[in-house]
Amino acid sequence: MAPSSDILFLLLLPVAAALTTPGSCSGCGPPSLPMLVGLMAADLVVSLLIVAVVFVCACPRRRPTQEDDKIYMNMPGRG
Repeated sequence: MAPSSDILFLLLLPVAAALTTPGSCSGCGPPSLPMLVGLMAADLVVSLLIVAVVFVCACPRRRPTQEDDKIYMNMPGRG
């Protein structure tokens, strides 16, 4: 469960956003198209990297079992 300070922050965030005046910082405004394309490409690369890491970690590794070479004398059906 989230601490009460985090919940308070989330509740006050829209209030703080409403109180800021538009244009109070230099360079603020709608993002340009090349910047949006760059952000989308970066998001795609990071998402594919995460999927690849999860896939590599989740795939079972095929290691030859060494039990096939052993002779079990007290186990029927194993040699």
